[in-house]
Amino acid sequence: MSCIVKVFQPTGILERNTADILRRQISDVVNSGANTVLLDLKEVTFIDSSGLSALVTIKKKLQTAGAKLYICSIKNQVRVMFELTRMEKVFQIFASRDDFESDIRANNC
Repeated sequence: MSCIVKVFQPTGILERNTADILRRQISDVVNSGANTVLLDLKEVTFIDSSGLSALVTIKKKLQTAGAKLYICSIKNQVRVMFELTRMEKVFQIFASRDDFESDIRANNC
């Protein structure tokens, strides 16, 4: 199976409304054949509990569809929230998009 990667780069605050929009967008690309989703969070300045909950929901839906979710480029403020809620253990997080792409190439998706 070939690797079809779609990258999403939300901006600002990731909360319930923005996360719902993101969830719909990701669902659409997975339904159209993408099997790997990268969330590049370098432009996200804050994530609240509803945003984190939405990410967990997205991950579960992708797993059900046979797709994978990765995250990269999280800022310190967002990283703190991930660590406080132990979400860094739930998601595979890369320091940068380059690190993600190197890993994907090395492991053939």
